[in-house]
Amino acid sequence: MSWYGWAIRSRLESVKKVARTIKRHLEGILTAIVTGATNAGAEGFNTMIQKVKRDVRGFHNKKRFKATIYFHLGGFDL
Repeated sequence: MSWYGWAIRSRLESVKKVARTIKRHLEGILTAIVTGATNAGAEGFNTMIQKVKRDVRGFHNKKRFKATIYFHLGGFDL
């Protein structure tokens, strides 16, 4: 990791910050590269939840909001 040493000795604080971040998350970064894992599924699901939220124009009760999400996105066969 000679790049890390170079980056940490840099006078640019932003370069040091990036180097520390990469070092801290290196295991997860390598795992994502090797497995090809992405957060696309979670982002897609979040988009669907936001659509439900928009379509029903708000909730006053968290319990009902949760039930509505399960109803629309839970895959229930009624």
